Amino acid sequence: MYKVSMVSLGCPKNQVDAEMMLFSLKQAGFELSSEEAQADAIIINTCGFIEDAKAEAIENILEASRYKAEGNCKALIVTGCLAERYKDDVTEEIPEVDVCVGIGSNGNIAQIVKDAIEGNCKNSFGEKEALDLNGKRILGGFPFTAYLKVADGCDNCCTYCAIPKIRGRLRSRKIEDCVAEAKELASCGVKELIVVAQDTTAYGADIYRRPMLAELLQELCKVEGIHWIRTLYTYPDKITDELIDVVASEEKLVKYLDIPLQHVNGEILKKMNRKVDKQSIEALIEKIRAKIPEITLRTTFITGFPGESEEQFCELCEFVKETRFDRLGCFTYSAEEDTMAAEFDSQVDEQTKVSRMENIMDMQTTIAAEKNKEKIGTVTEVLIEGWDDYIKCYFGRTVADAPEVDGKIFFMSTRPLVIGEFVKVRINDSIEYDLLGELEE
Repeated sequence: MYKVSMVSLGCPKNQVDAEMMLFSLKQAGFELSSEEAQADAIIINTCGFIEDAKAEAIENILEASRYKAEGNCKALIVTGCLAERYKDDVTEEIPEVDVCVGIGSNGNIAQIVKDAIEGNCKNSFGEKEALDLNGKRILGGFPFTAYLKVADGCDNCCTYCAIPKIRGRLRSRKIEDCVAEAKELASCGVKELIVVAQDTTAYGADIYRRPMLAELLQELCKVEGIHWIRTLYTYPDKITDELIDVVASEEKLVKYLDIPLQHVNGEILKKMNRKVDKQSIEALIEKIRAKIPEITLRTTFITGFPGESEEQFCELCEFVKETRFDRLGCFTYSAEEDTMAAEFDSQVDEQTKVSRMENIMDMQTTIAAEKNKEKIGTVTEVLIEGWDDYIKCYFGRTVADAPEVDGKIFFMSTRPLVIGEFVKVRINDSIEYDLLGELEE
């Protein structure tokens, strides 16, 4: 029996692909191992979205390659977005890689791995549309939290983004297939479901002729065993009154919306090919907060987009100060080949990009700390994720915190608790992005 180890990088959508490949490998008789030194094959499931992600992927590939000399590894295999984007270039430029597998060949991963271990190394690139969006998975994270990928690909064609070229056009799953998977996950102990796609609000537009996220969420709320449902990547131009009303009314839907804005200046948004302007963004946020006063709003911004002037950046800063998002991430613009923006004039120098990004994040750190202080004395529901042996307390997440990208809450308890259960915690202090508290008995 061959042993396989996998490292999965990048976004939650890529993680779902990895989990499906792991199931296929196990079904084919492979032994899954977390010990790379013991594995006959190592798979690096890569992200290739921006320069930093590509650098991380290459670093992991080179780190894993040492096990070909020091361990049992007979085949180093690269899958995911980097593989799909650069195809044969990966094995040509990184000779340590034995096989490169595009996303359209994920369904054949077991045979590809077996062949590679036995010395038959051949790159495989199926059609993007051949990537099966339905199928069983082996969850790679906490057993009580799972991502539900409801679509792949994207039709938005933002000028800075290579995803449509990597993943293809929008392909949505049927509502009944999504619900069936949610039921399967719930039967396996999943209590928190996180709905994802490249643009989650576009879900269904290709197969139902209109976006159907609101209807999908209502059906998912009927699944027994699921306690929290969170939605990420909701684009502002497609957040409808109907969707806002569903989030407001459905008890299982946590009052949390992730809305990637990327900028607020009208000229920059137009150059990005975003379908909103500052006025519509401000109106949307005002409407959401009016209808759902307890809402947690998360967003992301890009600094240093080609042509971004100091005045336009200052407009973004003022917007961040005035809007006071609960959660915010900021990234420097990455000029990606085969994207329109990479060819734009007036590219911003790297130092300016980084300085502007740090400026935004410094502001957000202050805002986040102030907002956390406002929570002191309140009681909140928490999903317990583990025990911190160093500071001797439990930790978890509130409804206002998505995994990995947001903060945590650390809390004391006088009685033993079960990891994966929901408890009430009284907040008594905060440290920037994190909260401190004690179990509410």
